[in-house]
Amino acid sequence: MRAKFNAILSVIHPVDQSLAQAAQAHLDNLTKPRGSLGRLEDLALQLCLIQGGQSPKADPARVYTIAGDHGVVEEGVSPFPQEVTRQMVLNFLNGGAGINVLAKTAGADLYVVDAGSKGPDFDEHPKLIRGKVAEGTANLAKGPAMSMDQCLRALLLGVELADRAQAEGVRVLGTGDMGIGNTTPSTALYCAYLGLPPEAMTGPGAGLNKEAVVRKAEVIKRGLAVNAAAVATGEALEILAALGGLEIACLAGLILGGAKNRQLVCVDGFISTAALVAAWKLCPAVADYVVLSHASAEPGHRLATQTLGLKPLLDLGLRLGEGTGAAVAMFLVRSAAAIYNDMATFAQAGVSTDA
Repeated sequence: MRAKFNAILSVIHPVDQSLAQAAQAHLDNLTKPRGSLGRLEDLALQLCLIQGGQSPKADPARVYTIAGDHGVVEEGVSPFPQEVTRQMVLNFLNGGAGINVLAKTAGADLYVVDAGSKGPDFDEHPKLIRGKVAEGTANLAKGPAMSMDQCLRALLLGVELADRAQAEGVRVLGTGDMGIGNTTPSTALYCAYLGLPPEAMTGPGAGLNKEAVVRKAEVIKRGLAVNAAAVATGEALEILAALGGLEIACLAGLILGGAKNRQLVCVDGFISTAALVAAWKLCPAVADYVVLSHASAEPGHRLATQTLGLKPLLDLGLRLGEGTGAAVAMFLVRSAAAIYNDMATFAQAGVSTDA
């Protein structure tokens, strides 16, 4: 399994920057002052490079909302019981959640993936992918959250999701998560990968009060301490297995698979960005294939994105997860592609370029 995963990493390469000159020249020749459409132009250029210099296409688009449970919930790090993960998966499948509404509004396909929820397999459903690696992770505050085998299986599941989407013509992917307590492993991953302090990175998640946030930070410190040997290796895979979650590893695999397949990946908020950090540590070239959809209202997200040197597209105060921010960003991706493809050039419009 490790050899299979390494083979996937070996075929992920940065985009061909030599294609940028022609694409930028086209953008500069559209009937507007140069750069006047700001980040939409940047997004159009990125999409063009990802797709090999062709006229960029933003559709079809698909969001995968991936579910997993976490043993660390027993430490009281969430105001909600673990059963809510399973209940929300059923809500997704019934079309009643925020991601259902926003994916439909954005014109994006939506699949729900069970990578590691507690309990038996869900009943079959046309929008459900049953890929349960385990019934949740172990408690990271007491030892490794996952075995290496479980971590690799979750990563490969994510790659398979990207491959499935590619086979069905999907050009733009969105990452979504569902897992009670999953801001805790995400925060631990940020701290381990980026050297950020738990006190600064730990937030309320689904609604903890100030005292509970302090206790949550202490749980994360314990997790980092008990898994110090894995963290000290600096090995991305070791750290992900020790501190991550099944849905987080699956999301990292989805990002890696998207890069392999030359698909743009719209990364959602706090949990999805932690998965991006894991994917980036495993293969830095993935940075060319992702866009941060939005700035999460979870306090540590801003510090993490600043450390990464990445600027989210939107800042709407979102903190729901599920892929909601990714779905909203997909409208911007579609807008960027339309600008590149459908705006007239100065010559076509008969507009003078003389100053």
